[in-house]
Amino acid sequence: MRHLPGRAPRLATGLLAALIALILTGPGYVRAQDKPASGSGGAQVAKAVGTIKSIQADSITVVDKSGGEVTAKLTNSTKILHVLPGEKDLKNATTLQPQDLQPGDGVRVRGRASADGNTIDALEVIVVKPADLVAKQQHDREDWQKRGVDGIVTNVDAATDVITITPGGGANRSIAIRVAKDTILRRYAPDSVKFEDAKPAPIDQIKAGDQLNARGNRSPDGSEVNAEEVVSGTFRYIEGTIKAIDSANNTMTVQDVIAKSAVVVKVSPDSQMWKLPAETAQRIAILLKGAGSGGDGNQPGAIGQSQGMRNGQGSAPGTGGTRPGTESQTGHGPGGGPGGNGSSYLQRMLSRSPSIKLADLQKGDAVVILAAAGGKSDAVTASKLLAGVEAILTAAPNRSATSLLSPWSLSASGGEGEAAQQ
Repeated sequence: MRHLPGRAPRLATGLLAALIALILTGPGYVRAQDKPASGSGGAQVAKAVGTIKSIQADSITVVDKSGGEVTAKLTNSTKILHVLPGEKDLKNATTLQPQDLQPGDGVRVRGRASADGNTIDALEVIVVKPADLVAKQQHDREDWQKRGVDGIVTNVDAATDVITITPGGGANRSIAIRVAKDTILRRYAPDSVKFEDAKPAPIDQIKAGDQLNARGNRSPDGSEVNAEEVVSGTFRYIEGTIKAIDSANNTMTVQDVIAKSAVVVKVSPDSQMWKLPAETAQRIAILLKGAGSGGDGNQPGAIGQSQGMRNGQGSAPGTGGTRPGTESQTGHGPGGGPGGNGSSYLQRMLSRSPSIKLADLQKGDAVVILAAAGGKSDAVTASKLLAGVEAILTAAPNRSATSLLSPWSLSASGGEGEAAQQ
């Protein structure tokens, strides 16, 4: 199962992201102390975005992302408005009273700043409740599972706003992702595996070979998706053995048999890492040998669905990979065979395998890695790493293990929300 950071920091990040989105889209708001407020005698208009640390009789203390604190004074004329995560304006906001505020609430305060900048006479307080964020995250997880598809980009037609992907699971088919004017297009940042680091990006930044997730309504035959949201990124598969480990810098050097060169791989707190037990790896290796030799996959320890796997069958459209905002528990992750249900099988095995850290790896270990690519550094950042794969690599020496273990799709925060890494 995927290792997740603590829940509280994730919620705080999500609350701030929801409020920042509102700031960027809301009309008439200014940055902290940008210009004097009309009729204020030179007082500066200021804003503070953060979470409530404490509540006093006539004020609240707000902590921002960097840990700084500001006191927001509340008066009878202060507007306190409650908005739901994802709202782009205040038209659906509801009015709250000061007694409705609680520590942990995400807030954006706007008002007149004191001379020292540590106090704001609040004109308006916008509030996002943690419970609302949790509910939205749950809805988003379910929606990505229900209406999401993922795969490898094979063609981008910017003129017609159509992106063609080959879906995860090895199925021999294509899906047309149709992009509209209101489709949210985002792209993973170079050298980052964090979903919240994905930035708005036009369709012409997507290219063949990218991994892509899309959410929207599918045609009855599953061949088209009218996308409401698209997240893409350039990721690199690495397969080989560890040559060296630098614990001080959280990196390892891997001799990549695909590129036939050594590559430095960074491990971040968001990197997902597992090690297959030897028995599990042997079971998958037997399955792969059967598939490669045209057998029926019914050798001892093999799963009985290998025929469907070899034919790319056994999965509904869009069930081949982890969607952003989902936890890795729906049959996704490194796939367990040439397609279809092998992905579900291996994900079940991973869910029973312990997560590991860099300290658990040793020189000479065989690994398969999905890494974020495209940064300025020569090093890449591990998104997912699977160790204990020696038997699997031996079982298919003439094929790339990364294709056998596909799809390792893009993933967000393991279910902690689209705005937070998650």
